[in-house]
Amino acid sequence: MEKEAVYTRPELLQVAETVARDKGIERDEVLEAMEQAIQKAGRSKYGHEHDIRASIDRESGAIKLARYLEVVEPIEEEAIQISLDEARKRKADAELGDFLVEPLPPIDFGRIAAQTAKQVIVQRVREAERKRHYEEFKGRIGEIVNGLVKRVEFGNIIVDLGRAEALLRRDESIPREHFSNGDRVCAYILDVREEPRGPQIFLSRSHPQFMAALFAQEVPEIYDSIIEIKSVARDAGSRAKIAALSNDSSIDPVGACVGMRGSRVQAVVSELQGEKIDIIQWSPDPATFIVNALAPAEVAKVVLDEEAHRIEVVVPDDQLSLAIGRRGQNVRLASQLTGWDIDILTEAEESERRTEEFHSLSQLFIDSLDVDEVIAHLLVTEGFSTVEEVAFVPIEDMVEIEGFDADVAGELRERARAHLAKRDEELSNQRRDLGVADDLVNLAGLNLAMVVALGENGVKTLDDLADLASDELIEILPPGTLDEDKANEIIMAARAHWFEDEDKPGEDGEAGDDPDQGADQAPAADPEPPTAQSGG
Repeated sequence: MEKEAVYTRPELLQVAETVARDKGIERDEVLEAMEQAIQKAGRSKYGHEHDIRASIDRESGAIKLARYLEVVEPIEEEAIQISLDEARKRKADAELGDFLVEPLPPIDFGRIAAQTAKQVIVQRVREAERKRHYEEFKGRIGEIVNGLVKRVEFGNIIVDLGRAEALLRRDESIPREHFSNGDRVCAYILDVREEPRGPQIFLSRSHPQFMAALFAQEVPEIYDSIIEIKSVARDAGSRAKIAALSNDSSIDPVGACVGMRGSRVQAVVSELQGEKIDIIQWSPDPATFIVNALAPAEVAKVVLDEEAHRIEVVVPDDQLSLAIGRRGQNVRLASQLTGWDIDILTEAEESERRTEEFHSLSQLFIDSLDVDEVIAHLLVTEGFSTVEEVAFVPIEDMVEIEGFDADVAGELRERARAHLAKRDEELSNQRRDLGVADDLVNLAGLNLAMVVALGENGVKTLDDLADLASDELIEILPPGTLDEDKANEIIMAARAHWFEDEDKPGEDGEAGDDPDQGADQAPAADPEPPTAQSGG
């Protein structure tokens, strides 16, 4: 059989070298594009139904063009397949699955064929270039890049990065910042996405990590990991807070970030169009960290609620406006920086609230325990806040209160327990009057006060409760009774009976095999159902 037709075009290798160098892609990718172009021209000449293949020798530039026929049984497509008998007439050792190669003469590219080949090459080169851009930048998310403004479209800035273009959207720019064509832009690579129109590189100048990356450029200790930037909070273009930690006790993280006469921080401020930056020392202790974060305001006292991840901060009256900041900016940034919800009170407000709480708790004990103000005040001062605490606290703890002896402590406990018993009886009567089912009363996590509140809102059975969403349950009950997790637990417990039948495998001849068998039988009652918990 004849060999494939070969015609040499050494200038193709030179063209491929030049294009690869200009576009920053591999020479093989350009040559593959050329092969596809020649292949397409060949199919246009000999018929698109044929399997025409072209190859360019990587050393000499020799072009080979041939038609390929696959040896198969039976034949489904005559243009690209050949039977085993016919194949062995042309090549004695042909086997099923082999390809017979029929050489084709060189193609004389006409104007249309040449234009088509050019389009194929340009398209393939563009795709290779886009792929290279994506591979190059996808691993650089989080880095800072510099580029030139190429054009501005509706506030969005197209940035020329040299070997790629990137987009700086208007909402990722610093407010009141203006760029013109040719201006230098320093930005943070926020994301790199592969989209149908090619890879898209998204930049940001307002992202908090842009500031962290700028400090890493200006402060060698951060680059060397001696100093860590633990968190950043920004109102882009206005003010920012940055928390730094030193891994070397001899180095002050704040001083290192500020630099000699403020040189380091000033370089960052200049890049961020004059944004004011508070540099604070990070601390593993939440209270200390939050006090630092509220600087320059002075803090008199903090009260942490770790379960709700909330902190109450008390400041002197003259420090309130400084702690809150203009339009709440200082406390908002401090909250973002620390990850805690922050409530700010003045000393006067806190004192007034404590006085109100003291009087309301004292009145609770006067009414519930039938005691005078002196004893009520003593109980509140010692930290008692509910009648339950008085009823069930060990008697030896109450005896330690100044002025209390065993008789007084015992009497107080008895009065507290009698009050709780009376209240539970009243709640039980209310529950029955409302028609709340017993199985709802016995559900773990609910107390009588909660059951009555549910009954007053039309929730009277397990199914009624099971149909609620957690936010609906929280809204029905008095504020602060449940958090979302606890509400979800109660609702799931109410739904448990829906799945009980599914969890019981049937046995031959038993009710599990026949859904109708035993339908009229009442379920077995618990030998001793638990009573609802007390609570107010």
